[in-house]
Amino acid sequence: MPQFSPLTNSRLLTNLSNLGFIYQVLTWALLLMIGSCAKGNLINFHLRTFSLGTNITPIAKIKPMGQPETTVYIQGKIEKHAPLIGQQAYQIADSTGKIWVVINQNKLQLGQEVVLRGKIKYKSINLHQQEYGEVYLEEE
Repeated sequence: MPQFSPLTNSRLLTNLSNLGFIYQVLTWALLLMIGSCAKGNLINFHLRTFSLGTNITPIAKIKPMGQPETTVYIQGKIEKHAPLIGQQAYQIADSTGKIWVVINQNKLQLGQEVVLRGKIKYKSINLHQQEYGEVYLEEE
């Protein structure tokens, strides 16, 4: 017949505290996984509202030339909003200029400071042999 050693109070408390730590780690991991699967990526949405120390590109330096669909971070204030079918467009302004950003979330407010990550896009519009194209960002 197997013999079991009785748990002393200190061993029991050590085992329970280790078990509590494991549950805390698993709970945080589950919350992170659920948040990353949410529509609009809730975790990234909240992080984007703060300056993260990333390499922020001044809006005036965003050009359509160069590598297509280069990813940049911008920081600025939301000045205008234009609802689109299934997406939203926000005009973001910093001290150097303005740019439109097309995103999937609609919880941003006019006047809100944001940090956004997006790919540089260019839409060419030709009217009577005149180019009226516009650079914009599409959020990743």
